[in-house]
Amino acid sequence: MSDRAALLKGIRAWLVLFVVCLVLSGATAFPLVHELRWTESALRALSVPEHLPGLMAWIVRVREGLDTVDADYPFVLYGTDWLAFAHLVIAVAFYGPYRDPVRNIWVIEFGMIACAGIIPLALACGPVRGIPFWWSLIDMSFGVFGVVPLYVVRKRIKRLEALGTPPAPPAAASVSG
Repeated sequence: MSDRAALLKGIRAWLVLFVVCLVLSGATAFPLVHELRWTESALRALSVPEHLPGLMAWIVRVREGLDTVDADYPFVLYGTDWLAFAHLVIAVAFYGPYRDPVRNIWVIEFGMIACAGIIPLALACGPVRGIPFWWSLIDMSFGVFGVVPLYVVRKRIKRLEALGTPPAPPAAASVSG
Protein backbone atom coordinates (compact mmCIF):
# COMPACT_ATOMS: atom_id res chain seq x y z
CA MET A 1 0.00 0.00 0.00
CA SER A 2 1.38 3.41 -0.94
CA ASP A 3 1.92 6.21 1.58
CA ARG A 4 -0.95 8.10 -0.03
CA ALA A 5 -3.34 5.15 0.25
CA ALA A 6 -2.31 4.45 3.86
CA LEU A 7 -2.83 8.09 4.85
CA LEU A 8 -6.20 8.22 3.12
CA LYS A 9 -7.30 5.00 4.82
CA GLY A 10 -6.25 6.35 8.24
CA ILE A 11 -7.97 9.70 7.64
CA ARG A 12 -11.18 7.96 6.67
CA ALA A 13 -11.08 5.61 9.66
CA TRP A 14 -10.67 8.53 12.09
CA LEU A 15 -13.44 10.46 10.31
CA VAL A 16 -15.81 7.50 10.55
CA LEU A 17 -15.09 7.26 14.29
CA PHE A 18 -15.72 10.98 14.74
CA VAL A 19 -18.95 10.90 12.71
CA VAL A 20 -20.27 7.86 14.59
CA CYS A 21 -19.64 9.64 17.91
CA LEU A 22 -21.28 12.82 16.61
CA VAL A 23 -24.34 10.90 15.39
CA LEU A 24 -24.63 8.99 18.68
CA SER A 25 -24.31 12.23 20.63
CA GLY A 26 -27.06 13.78 18.53
CA ALA A 27 -29.34 10.76 18.52
CA THR A 28 -29.28 10.58 22.32
CA ALA A 29 -30.71 14.10 22.53
CA PHE A 30 -34.08 12.90 21.17
CA PRO A 31 -35.14 10.50 23.98
CA LEU A 32 -33.85 12.53 26.95
CA VAL A 33 -36.88 11.89 29.18
CA HIS A 34 -36.67 8.12 28.75
CA GLU A 35 -32.86 8.12 29.03
CA LEU A 36 -32.95 9.93 32.37
CA ARG A 37 -35.58 7.54 33.75
CA TRP A 38 -33.46 4.58 32.64
CA THR A 39 -30.27 6.18 34.01
CA GLU A 40 -31.86 6.82 37.40
CA SER A 41 -33.09 3.22 37.61
CA ALA A 42 -29.71 1.84 36.57
CA LEU A 43 -27.84 4.01 39.07
CA ARG A 44 -30.17 2.93 41.88
CA ALA A 45 -29.65 -0.74 40.93
CA LEU A 46 -25.88 -0.18 41.09
CA SER A 47 -26.11 1.39 44.60
CA VAL A 48 -24.80 4.71 43.30
CA PRO A 49 -26.87 6.77 45.79
CA GLU A 50 -24.81 5.36 48.66
CA HIS A 51 -21.45 5.96 46.98
CA LEU A 52 -22.06 9.14 44.95
CA PRO A 53 -25.01 10.96 46.52
CA GLY A 54 -24.21 14.23 44.70
CA LEU A 55 -24.35 12.55 41.31
CA MET A 56 -27.59 10.78 42.22
CA ALA A 57 -29.20 13.99 43.48
CA TRP A 58 -28.27 15.72 40.21
CA ILE A 59 -29.66 12.89 38.05
CA VAL A 60 -32.92 12.90 40.07
CA ARG A 61 -33.21 16.67 39.76
CA VAL A 62 -32.64 16.58 36.00
CA ARG A 63 -35.07 13.66 35.57
CA GLU A 64 -37.75 15.46 37.61
CA GLY A 65 -37.21 18.63 35.57
CA LEU A 66 -37.51 16.75 32.29
CA ASP A 67 -40.62 14.91 33.51
CA THR A 68 -42.23 18.26 34.38
CA VAL A 69 -41.26 19.83 31.08
CA ASP A 70 -42.46 16.75 29.17
CA ALA A 71 -45.81 16.72 30.99
CA ASP A 72 -46.54 20.46 31.10
CA TYR A 73 -44.36 22.14 28.46
CA PRO A 74 -43.35 19.53 25.86
CA PHE A 75 -42.59 22.25 23.32
CA VAL A 76 -39.47 23.13 25.34
CA LEU A 77 -38.04 19.72 24.43
CA TYR A 78 -38.31 20.79 20.79
CA GLY A 79 -35.06 22.69 21.47
CA THR A 80 -33.26 19.42 22.18
CA ASP A 81 -34.74 17.97 18.99
CA TRP A 82 -33.04 20.79 17.11
CA LEU A 83 -29.83 20.12 19.05
CA ALA A 84 -29.99 16.50 17.90
CA PHE A 85 -30.70 17.57 14.33
CA ALA A 86 -27.72 19.95 14.37
CA HIS A 87 -25.41 17.09 15.40
CA LEU A 88 -26.69 15.00 12.50
CA VAL A 89 -26.31 17.84 9.99
CA ILE A 90 -22.78 18.58 11.18
CA ALA A 91 -21.95 14.88 10.83
CA VAL A 92 -23.01 15.04 7.17
CA ALA A 93 -20.51 17.89 6.59
CA PHE A 94 -17.66 15.46 7.32
CA TYR A 95 -18.46 13.57 4.12
CA GLY A 96 -16.52 16.31 2.29
CA PRO A 97 -13.20 15.54 4.02
CA TYR A 98 -13.93 11.82 3.74
CA ARG A 99 -14.23 12.20 -0.04
CA ASP A 100 -11.46 14.78 -0.59
CA PRO A 101 -9.51 15.51 2.59
CA VAL A 102 -7.04 18.07 1.22
CA ARG A 103 -9.69 20.16 -0.47
CA ASN A 104 -12.04 20.01 2.54
CA ILE A 105 -9.57 20.43 5.41
CA TRP A 106 -11.57 23.52 6.39
CA VAL A 107 -14.34 21.22 7.70
CA ILE A 108 -11.82 19.60 10.04
CA GLU A 109 -10.62 23.02 11.21
CA PHE A 110 -14.23 24.14 11.69
CA GLY A 111 -14.80 21.05 13.85
CA MET A 112 -11.70 21.83 15.91
CA ILE A 113 -12.92 25.39 16.48
CA ALA A 114 -16.34 24.05 17.52
CA CYS A 115 -14.68 21.65 19.98
CA ALA A 116 -12.70 24.54 21.47
CA GLY A 117 -15.89 26.60 21.71
CA ILE A 118 -17.50 24.04 24.01
CA ILE A 119 -15.21 25.11 26.86
CA PRO A 120 -16.15 28.81 27.10
CA LEU A 121 -19.80 27.93 26.48
CA ALA A 122 -19.85 25.46 29.38
CA LEU A 123 -17.94 27.86 31.64
CA ALA A 124 -20.26 30.78 30.84
CA CYS A 125 -23.64 29.09 30.54
CA GLY A 126 -23.21 26.35 33.15
CA PRO A 127 -23.35 28.70 36.15
CA VAL A 128 -26.15 30.76 34.59
CA ARG A 129 -28.26 27.59 34.21
CA GLY A 130 -27.38 26.17 37.63
CA ILE A 131 -25.25 23.34 36.26
CA PRO A 132 -22.80 21.92 38.82
CA PHE A 133 -19.19 22.66 37.88
CA TRP A 134 -18.28 18.96 37.82
CA TRP A 135 -21.01 18.43 35.21
CA SER A 136 -19.63 21.32 33.16
CA LEU A 137 -16.30 19.48 33.23
CA ILE A 138 -18.05 16.46 31.71
CA ASP A 139 -19.53 18.70 29.01
CA MET A 140 -16.13 20.26 28.32
CA SER A 141 -14.62 16.80 27.94
CA PHE A 142 -16.65 16.38 24.74
CA GLY A 143 -14.64 19.22 23.23
CA VAL A 144 -11.36 17.92 24.58
CA PHE A 145 -11.95 14.35 23.40
CA GLY A 146 -13.62 15.49 20.17
CA VAL A 147 -10.63 17.52 19.08
CA VAL A 148 -8.26 14.53 19.34
CA PRO A 149 -9.44 12.64 16.24
CA LEU A 150 -9.78 15.92 14.35
CA TYR A 151 -6.21 16.90 15.26
CA VAL A 152 -4.95 13.50 14.09
CA VAL A 153 -6.93 13.85 10.85
CA ARG A 154 -5.62 17.37 10.23
CA LYS A 155 -2.01 16.24 10.70
CA ARG A 156 -2.55 13.36 8.28
CA ILE A 157 -4.23 15.63 5.74
CA LYS A 158 -1.23 17.96 5.88
CA ARG A 159 1.06 14.97 5.26
CA LEU A 160 -1.17 13.87 2.38
CA GLU A 161 -1.05 17.39 0.95
CA ALA A 162 2.76 17.39 1.17
CA LEU A 163 2.85 14.29 -1.03
CA GLY A 164 1.36 16.38 -3.84
CA THR A 165 -1.41 15.50 -6.21
CA PRO A 166 -1.55 11.92 -7.38
CA PRO A 167 -0.45 11.27 -10.94
CA ALA A 168 -3.29 11.12 -13.44
CA PRO A 169 -4.19 7.61 -14.60
CA PRO A 170 -2.87 6.80 -18.05
CA ALA A 171 -5.22 7.74 -20.84
CA ALA A 172 -6.85 4.85 -22.64
CA ALA A 173 -5.38 4.19 -26.04
CA SER A 174 -7.72 5.29 -28.74
CA VAL A 175 -8.62 2.76 -31.34
CA SER A 176 -8.73 4.17 -34.83
CA GLY A 177 -9.97 2.41 -37.68
